Amino acid sequence: MTTSANGRRRPPTIHDVAREAGVSRGTVSRFLNGGHYVSPAARRAVEAAIRKTGYVVNRHARSLSTGRSDSVAFLLTEPQEKFFEDPNFNVLLRGCTERLAQHDIPLLLMLAESDDDRRRLTRYITSGHVDGVLLLSNHSGDPVAAELHDAGIPLVVCGKPIGLGSKVSYVAAADREGAQEMVRHLLTGGRRRIGMVTGPLDMPGGPDRLAGYRDVLAEAGLPYDPALVVEGDFRRSGGERAARRLLAQAPDMDAVFVASDLMALGVVNVLQQAGRSVPGDITVGGFDDSPAATAIAPALTTMRQPFDRISAEMVRMLLAQIAGEDTAGVILPTELVVRDSA
Repeated sequence: MTTSANGRRRPPTIHDVAREAGVSRGTVSRFLNGGHYVSPAARRAVEAAIRKTGYVVNRHARSLSTGRSDSVAFLLTEPQEKFFEDPNFNVLLRGCTERLAQHDIPLLLMLAESDDDRRRLTRYITSGHVDGVLLLSNHSGDPVAAELHDAGIPLVVCGKPIGLGSKVSYVAAADREGAQEMVRHLLTGGRRRIGMVTGPLDMPGGPDRLAGYRDVLAEAGLPYDPALVVEGDFRRSGGERAARRLLAQAPDMDAVFVASDLMALGVVNVLQQAGRSVPGDITVGGFDDSPAATAIAPALTTMRQPFDRISAEMVRMLLAQIAGEDTAGVILPTELVVRDSA
């Protein structure tokens, strides 16, 4: 706080920062709006002056002058309980929040479960209340991504969007290649009747992980047996239902690749209840390396998604779009993590 002419305390202003830093008000303004055309020496002086004076940006005033809200949406088009159940969403939310905090940009969490929710949030976003959107869990046929893109809203999708071609920027793990590596690992252990619990086939990751499974079966000269494949929903309860179906349809199954760790928890639980030992009778491999992978016994062998890099790339690309740059798609490699289940 500084003291005005009448002796009252007032919040420090941009003029106080400029005076303390020994630079012009325009230099401070350029620094606050992205640092363009500010020398390193002036940048250091302004940063030191901000710390000394305790200056805080007036976001409302800056919004009026720049036409920006200085906030970003984290939009999840799933039921609310799925957000709290699936640890991947929380890991990505934390990573994106931390990255945006480095730019002094708050992240607004938005959950759109119903069509009415989606329409309401789309109206809110396109009315200028946020500068861009990080979209998770996009389903094929869901109009949100296309509508935001067509409205000119900066947008980055987590996972390769289905049916949108190259219209929308995205950051994804190498789902097909990761699935290939996991199935090869199961084959290396001597398993031949390998089942799979897929993710939803209308979501990013679902079709590609299934394709990777089929690639390696063909590579090994093994036939594709539809009885060994059940579609899941990326939830633990979905993994339990899928495991029961697999045991009924293919009782000779000796391994199973599960397209998410959370579903794998349900699969292992059902296998053990049915008297099948893991990994003795049936080996189990997952995908994600989320906290769920070490929440069961035996600990889960899985494919690690680079969640920190995914969140960092999503934020980097979104900020680039907000600044007027074009971005495309980024695919990041996965890594096999061998534990006790396979």
